[in-house]
Formats: sequence, C-alpha cells, structure tokens
Amino acid sequence: MATKKAATRATKRTPRRSVLSDEIYDMIKAMIFDHEIAPGSRVNIDSLSVQLEVSQTPVREALARLESDGLIAKEPLKGYKATELLSIKELNDLFQFRLLIEPWAAEQAAKLIDNTGKTALKAEMQSAKTALKFAGDGQFQALTEHDSRFHTLISSISGNHTVADFYERTHCHLHLFRLYMANKLHRIDGESRAEFVQDLFEQYYQSGSGQLAIKEHDAIAKAILDQNPKAAKSAMHAHIESSLKRFSPKAAAAQK
Repeated sequence: MATKKAATRATKRTPRRSVLSDEIYDMIKAMIFDHEIAPGSRVNIDSLSVQLEVSQTPVREALARLESDGLIAKEPLKGYKATELLSIKELNDLFQFRLLIEPWAAEQAAKLIDNTGKTALKAEMQSAKTALKFAGDGQFQALTEHDSRFHTLISSISGNHTVADFYERTHCHLHLFRLYMANKLHRIDGESRAEFVQDLFEQYYQSGSGQLAIKEHDAIAKAILDQNPKAAKSAMHAHIESSLKRFSPKAAAAQK
C-alpha cells in the first residue's frame, strides 16, 4: 500500500511537458510543504533527479531558489537539507522585527505613493476578496499569499530598498504557511506547540464572521491611499501588535 502510494505520488510529480526550472521549483517546494521532504532532512540531488525524471541541472537551480526562500540550507561539504520549522521563539522574534520596521514602511508609503502604487494596492486588496471565495486549505493558502504580497508591496512603496529587501528575506508568510501545513499533517512535536500553532492560525485569519487580517489590511490600505502617514503607521502597528497579542499567551506557555 505504502509503495503504491509513493509511486502514485512520484508519478504526480513527473513533468508532463518540457521541463522548466519553475516547474521543478514548484514541485520540490510542494514536497517540502507536504513533508515528503521532512524539516531538517538531507536532500539528495541524484534521488530527486531520478524521481522527477530530469537532469541534475534544474534540480540544482530549484534548490538554489529554495535556499533563497529559506526552505533549503546548503552546508559546506555536506550538501543540501531542508530547514527546520520555525520555533515559537523564532516566530515571536520575527513578529517583533516586523513591529519595528513595517509601521515605518507604511508611514513612508503613505507619503510617497504615486498613481502606479495606488493601482497596485487597490488590485491587491481586490485579490483578497477573491481569496475569500476559496474553501478550506485553498482559502488559507490564497490568504497567506495575499498577506505576503500586501506587506511586500507596502515595503516596496516605502521607497527604501534596504527595508524592502530585509523584509522580503524574512519570508515570513512562507514560513507561516509551512507551519500551517505541518500542523494539518500532525507533524509538530509537543502538544503545547501544536496547540499554539493551531491557535495562531485560527486567531490570525478569523474573528467572528469575518477574516480579521483582511479587515486590518483594509484599514492600512485606506490610510495609505488617502496619503495619511500617521493613520497608516498606526494601522500597521495595530495590525502586527494584535497578531502578537493574540498568540503570545500560548507562546509563553509553550516555551515553559
């Protein structure tokens, strides 16, 4: 049964058309999220090449991209391995970092936004409405992708390339989605940590009958589009701080 399942999965991963590096990248990324490649495990280029029925070149290219995403790590003389899931402390530290830079970025974006930026921001908020039409895990993935694009766009509109670059390097929402998938697949060790992660996602995207994160994004976007720097800074600070407050009690409990 297990062998048949593995064979089916390998077949599903096999490219049906001419192989593109983007296709191989997406396949290996999916394997990481599905825990076919477990956190911390070694990644064998030869094995992946055989499984995906491609040469080593597109596999190496994909691994290099995944390394820049923070999903793969390359160790001297050892090769590649999948990175570990974020710990609770690392997740908390990440949100503290965001709390320091993103309110400033929103403030600057409100000062500097032009017509091109306004068009892009309005389009991104429209994509949030589209994401809400999905169901189950599909909705969560769509909301996470919107979340990432929204915050990346604001850091870009801020005009400070260093801030935008450092924010993008955190790959915050990519790591959040990976944690979400690990929780769904029951791959998180420790009852307190599992409860913490479950609570994080339930509280982060949902509140009552609506999606809280999207409502908070609306407030941030409106302030930036109105070119109100003070309101934009305040709305962004409230958004990230409320996220921290919603799961920090469980984070503290899980670290004991």
